[in-house]
Amino acid sequence: MARIELNGIQKRWGEAWGVRDVNIDIADEEFIVFLGPSGCGKTTTMRMIAGLEEPTEGEIVMDGETMNDIDPRDRDVAMVFQGYALYPNMTIYENIRFPLRMRGVPRTEHDGLVRRAAGLVEMTDYLDRKPGALSGGQRQRAALARAIVREPQVFLMDEPLSNLDAKLRQAMRVQIKHIQRELRITTVYVTHDQIEAMTLADRIVIMQSGLIQQIGTPDEIYNDPANTFVANFIGSPPMNLVEGEVADGVFTAPGVKVPGLPAGVSGKVTLGVRPEDCHVTDEDIDLTGEVYGVEPTGDLTYLTLQAGEKLFEIKADRTYRAPLGATENVRFDADRIYLFDGESGERLR
Repeated sequence: MARIELNGIQKRWGEAWGVRDVNIDIADEEFIVFLGPSGCGKTTTMRMIAGLEEPTEGEIVMDGETMNDIDPRDRDVAMVFQGYALYPNMTIYENIRFPLRMRGVPRTEHDGLVRRAAGLVEMTDYLDRKPGALSGGQRQRAALARAIVREPQVFLMDEPLSNLDAKLRQAMRVQIKHIQRELRITTVYVTHDQIEAMTLADRIVIMQSGLIQQIGTPDEIYNDPANTFVANFIGSPPMNLVEGEVADGVFTAPGVKVPGLPAGVSGKVTLGVRPEDCHVTDEDIDLTGEVYGVEPTGDLTYLTLQAGEKLFEIKADRTYRAPLGATENVRFDADRIYLFDGESGERLR
């Protein structure tokens, strides 16, 4: 449907920066997710694609055409918002139909298009109801149908699931991904929820303070983080990060001693290891700590150990149990240890 290029995009208000030097090439039919904490610039970037914000510098290109001076309604994009934005006095049928009326689609085509869009989100049985009579999940599906109805070049979705409970969010994620694949529409999705990003995206753009930290597939982001911000932002629980020093190939920090590190690494280093790559054992010990918390969840047990002032999260066996205050030893998977520069936080490779 559409290829989107963001070339040197910047946005500032006076001295305040919103987005700095964003360069991304979004492929036709790609599902790309902007991920980051509140205020990182992800929504501002999406609003510039929509034409709702004007970039201070840079160029927005869709299928080879520069969009900077094109009115939002002429960009052929459809937005789905966090707050549904349905008209409360209209039925769901009329809400879904509204974009067709605004764009002058022949009236003879309206009914078929509305019912097709409603069918894709399983809302056909609710077309005669008004938004106030629907649940949050149903209203979000109606908002999605309204975006789908005219099959735009681009879907823009701004945290559309954040108002839903956990079970509904999971169901809607599956539905959004299925619909995007079926319609084959380029989709830009904004969220602060890493689970949404990991499950929906073809590629993830991680942002902080208006800057892109890393762009990659979910596997690349998870397995090959570019810096400590990305490492700590992705993962549940996130990667364990501990500051220490490396000398003669040995990393040391309170309660932690990891030998066998690359000879070229020395000085202040931040060591990272994911909770699933930590194993309770009495052999080849890398960490010794005091049991701070034990949380059984059924399929596994979350173990929290305290070593010095640092808390380490470990995914232990489902049967693991230990009293608080007990001492435990842990081994790290040697090939799953990450090293980051102690000052900049950038990955040491």
